[in-house]
Amino acid sequence: MQEPQRQCPVCGDSINGRVDKKFCSDQCRNSFNNKRYSTQNDLVQKVNRVLKKNYSILLALNTKGKTKVNRSKLLQEGFDFTYYTSTYKTQKGDIYKLLYDQGYLALSEKLFLLIKWGD
Repeated sequence: MQEPQRQCPVCGDSINGRVDKKFCSDQCRNSFNNKRYSTQNDLVQKVNRVLKKNYSILLALNTKGKTKVNRSKLLQEGFDFTYYTSTYKTQKGDIYKLLYDQGYLALSEKLFLLIKWGD
């Protein structure tokens, strides 16, 4: 008695080989997994893009390790204040928002202090 022919869930071709094989080729297996994980990782990828952009902006504007910059300059560069990796609260109550080794502190509504964290 012959086993029924199995079909690849991606392209519909017949599957030959091991009994537990699920796809006809590596290309179909990769296509299936890429599609499956791309929708699951959309949010993570979006947040990572914003964090990376914010980090690049801080790095470009803070060439000396400590720099004061206007809020308008950060916004002009595309900085998004809602995304950062952590916060640090000083004994005085100041709250630094950090993006890896770069950080910023609001000195006023319009002025920010950029710092390289750990120096």
